[in-house]
Amino acid sequence: MLDLVSQPVATQRLCNGVSRRDVLRIGSLGFAGLTLPGLLQAEANSETPKRHKSVIMIYLCGGPPHQDMYDIKVNAPKEIRGEFNPIDTNVPGIQICELLPGLARNMDKLVPIRSMIGAIDSHYSYQCMTGYHERNAAAGGWPHFGSVVSRFQGSVRTGTPPFVSLCYPTKHSPYNEPGPGFLGLGNSSFSPKGPGRDDLVLQGITPERLSDRHQLLTTIDRFRRDCDASGTMAGIDTFTNRAMDILTTPELFNALDVTKESKATRERYGVQDETKPRGDAAPMCPQNFLAARRLVEAGARVVTVNHSFWDWHGNNFKTARKELPVFDQGVTALIEDLHERGLNEDVTVVVWGEFGRTPKINNKAGRDHWPRVCSALLAGGGMKTGQVIGSTDRLGGEADDRPVTFQEVFATIYHNLGIDIESQRIFDFRGVPRTFVKPGVRPIAELVG
Repeated sequence: MLDLVSQPVATQRLCNGVSRRDVLRIGSLGFAGLTLPGLLQAEANSETPKRHKSVIMIYLCGGPPHQDMYDIKVNAPKEIRGEFNPIDTNVPGIQICELLPGLARNMDKLVPIRSMIGAIDSHYSYQCMTGYHERNAAAGGWPHFGSVVSRFQGSVRTGTPPFVSLCYPTKHSPYNEPGPGFLGLGNSSFSPKGPGRDDLVLQGITPERLSDRHQLLTTIDRFRRDCDASGTMAGIDTFTNRAMDILTTPELFNALDVTKESKATRERYGVQDETKPRGDAAPMCPQNFLAARRLVEAGARVVTVNHSFWDWHGNNFKTARKELPVFDQGVTALIEDLHERGLNEDVTVVVWGEFGRTPKINNKAGRDHWPRVCSALLAGGGMKTGQVIGSTDRLGGEADDRPVTFQEVFATIYHNLGIDIESQRIFDFRGVPRTFVKPGVRPIAELVG
């Protein structure tokens, strides 16, 4: 089935009690597997699309160990130091974990931030996706940054939603992405999960018949506008129009089909394509990094990916020896691919989790939750790469130099996208004017100054 949004739209009911998602669900309308040769031909003959700015965010569910990745503490006591050695990168003076050789040889294209602060001890994606915490949130909830981009910049071209989530649903529900908050359902992500991708093209139905269905839904909506608190069905109409665009153009379906890439390219990202979740989080699927690159090329402005399970309370080093090489290969391939395709100035890449890990190794050879400092990895976006921002103390437990907040990273993301976030203000559900980063927060000067 085609999942038009990743949030609980199924609870949005029309006045007759029928779920609007059920109305829009492609499979229930009999649209499985469609083709549109005429539109494909028109697409083939169209001009090369203009360039646009975009973001790929990779969320590492569970909190990756910063001191075993980008911030090896060689002079720390044994109970803190860990088992891994640092290796030199292609930028003199910068070292990272020996299990990340691909990132090491591309450090000139990267920016590790070693001094991220402001996390809390909570396993949730909220701060990584909104820049805020849930407590004392704006009425209606802070919107996902992809929803902000959708609201203020919209689609690049017909058939590709501005915000696509490749995140798998997780057993631990707070790992799942937040919704559009007070921006409204019309700015939700498009979330094509699993076999739903097979329902993204037309077969046996003409665009004319599809248009008739669209007119029918439009007519019905005129009688049901009191179902929407705002007095309109604008949010739901957005879903309908987006579904029509997706069904009648091949862009999204083609972008999601990574088999259109050469075998060598797919293998470059990593052949692991697991569908089984790791722990209570996401599968380990670096092929989604490739799909993300294809989606931004197809016109998506924001693509989010969740990757594996990083809550390593036990067997930290044994697990890292399995996880980090896969992570290194996939992210390295993405960064190199973006550069080779000339997209590094346009696509910002952000890789992070919700907090760091304890400096002290526990009696299960693991590291526990540590919200006082964590790390992030940034690339692309026209930023000044080939540098490390910030540092931690000798034990890796506190930000020692240049603490960086999640809000500063989001200010940088919006800057790279060309959104003047200080002038963009909208009202929450109580009518309070809101901005998407706190007043006075600026983009990271070391990157964009």
